[in-house]
Amino acid sequence: MATGRTHRPATRSRGIPEATVARLPLYLRALTALSERSVPTVSSEELAAAAGVNSAKLRKDFSYLGSYGTRGVGYDVEYLVYQISRELGLTQDWPVVIVGIGNLGAALANYGGFASRGFRVAALIDADPAMAGKPVAGIPVQHTDELESIIRDNGVSIGVIATPAGAAQQVCDRLVAAGVTSILNFAPTVLSVPDGVDVRKVDLSIELQILAFHEQRKAGEEATAETTAETAAVPAAAREESATDQGPDGDVPAVMPA
Repeated sequence: MATGRTHRPATRSRGIPEATVARLPLYLRALTALSERSVPTVSSEELAAAAGVNSAKLRKDFSYLGSYGTRGVGYDVEYLVYQISRELGLTQDWPVVIVGIGNLGAALANYGGFASRGFRVAALIDADPAMAGKPVAGIPVQHTDELESIIRDNGVSIGVIATPAGAAQQVCDRLVAAGVTSILNFAPTVLSVPDGVDVRKVDLSIELQILAFHEQRKAGEEATAETTAETAAVPAAAREESATDQGPDGDVPAVMPA
């Protein structure tokens, strides 16, 4: 079986924009759901709605893959699943190591979606000697002293970092030196890597902060709407009476007329 070290996806050589690459997993998820329901074809409008994008953007993205669908019929679901999976490099086995088996690392190890999407957890690695040998998700944890040999023996090119922030850069440096060229970083820190190494950062606190911003904005809009509604509810006669009580310059006169 091929491993991640023997082949890399062809998206860059084919000139597919990074924004399109980022949307391909969304299309694949929607298409997989359709495939599981035995839906044979799907229109661009239906697939775009399921993926959360507009149909014009979807058609543009698929044009980079050389897939244009059939007028009046739509796209063949099974063929698109294969086509996108191939473009993303998911038609082969990608061995992955997870470094840092705390609560988050253990949760990632137990995630059942890796295998069905072309990823095999080859090893779990932790710096705590007490963790060595303990099974997590059926895989015995190995000590960080073995990191380099694990990567070499399993042909690993993708590493997942789930360590505390203070240890993440050192782990990253060791992964890169051992031959890992793609890193998924869950540690709350920015990693420095050489050219040729791809890093994707997942920071749950940042995502929550962005949601908090939107919630605050929505609350402000609701407060503004309520104030506007209350003003509109004041009877017109009362507003006119208030206006006539003002002086020539719009100020309330010091001495009210008898």
